[in-house]
Amino acid sequence: MKRDLPGTKIISEKDAEIFRRHGWRAADLHVHTLFSSDVIPSASLHPLNLYQTAKQRCMDFVTFTDHDTMRAYDSFSSEMDGLIRGVEIKIKDMKLVGHTIHVNIYELNNDQFTKTVELSKDGKLCSLINYLKEERLPFVYNHPLWFEPGEKPNLEAIPDVIELFPVVEYNMHRIKRKNEIIMALAERYGKGVVACTDTHSGMIGQAYTISRGKSFREFYNNICRGESYIVVRDLTKHDLIQEMKIWLDLLSGSSLIQERRKVSTGIPNLDRLISILASQSLKDSPCIYHAALALINKIARSGLPAALYISRESSHLFQIEQTLGIRSH
Repeated sequence: MKRDLPGTKIISEKDAEIFRRHGWRAADLHVHTLFSSDVIPSASLHPLNLYQTAKQRCMDFVTFTDHDTMRAYDSFSSEMDGLIRGVEIKIKDMKLVGHTIHVNIYELNNDQFTKTVELSKDGKLCSLINYLKEERLPFVYNHPLWFEPGEKPNLEAIPDVIELFPVVEYNMHRIKRKNEIIMALAERYGKGVVACTDTHSGMIGQAYTISRGKSFREFYNNICRGESYIVVRDLTKHDLIQEMKIWLDLLSGSSLIQERRKVSTGIPNLDRLISILASQSLKDSPCIYHAALALINKIARSGLPAALYISRESSHLFQIEQTLGIRSH
C-alpha cells in the first residue's frame, strides 16, 4: 500500500554540502571489499584502506556489503567511528519472484548473519523479510533492474517485491533511465531511496545519501520516511572505460592466480579478457602476459566493451517500461 511520503529528491554535491553544514549525515551504503568473491584482491580494496577513503570523502557512516560474507569486519580490532556492519545477501524465490534479488542488511551481529544466510538458502523471500523486521534490522532492495547473468527476469514481480521493502536503491552502476524508473516506482509505492556506488573497485562515496540522525538507526529511519536527499551518478560509457582501466590496473598487481578466484565485473566482454590474463599458463610466460595485458588495455580503452555493455543495458528498456507501467521520455 502506498505511503504518503514527501519523496526523495536528487541534489547536487554542492547543495549536499550545505545540508551537511547543518548537521545532516552522509553515507554510501553499498560498497564491496576484496572479501567479495567478484572483487580483484588488491591491497587498495582492503576494508581498512576503503574505510580511510570513505572518511576522506566525508562519509559519516561507513559500511561494507560484501556478497554473503562479513569477513571485512574481522579487519577492525576496535570500534571505528561511524562503522556499520553490513552484508549483501542474494535470494532466489522461484514462487514469489522468479529471479535472484540482492538485499543489503545493516547492523547485524554474527548470529543474525548466520540466520539470514540460512533463510536466503531456503529461497523464501517473505520469511527472510519477516525475520529482518522481527530483528528490527535495516535493509534495502538493491538494484531492482539488475539481473544475474543467464537469468530470465520476471518483470511483473518487481512491483510486488518493492512493496515488501522500506527502501530501494538508486545504483551508480546502472544507466540513468533504469535509475529513473526506480525513482518513479519508489514514488508510486511510497518507498525511501538510497543512492549507492555498489563499487567493486574502490570508488566509494561518489554517490551517496544524506539525511539527519545522530545514530545510523535514526539516519535509516529518516530515509524510510523520505526525509533524505541523494547525490547521484549514472553509468556512462566514459565512466565505464575509466573503471575498466582501474580493474586492469588492479589485476596486474593482484594475487588472483594464487587465490584461484574468478572475478565477475558484470561486463561479460571484460570478464573474458580478465579470465585470459588470470590463466596460470599466461602468468608463467611474463613476456606474453605483459603483451596480452597491453593488448587488453588497448581494447578496453577503445570503448568497444563499454559500448557493448551500455547497449545491452539499454536493450530491454521498452519492455521494462511497458511491464512496469512507466512512461518513456
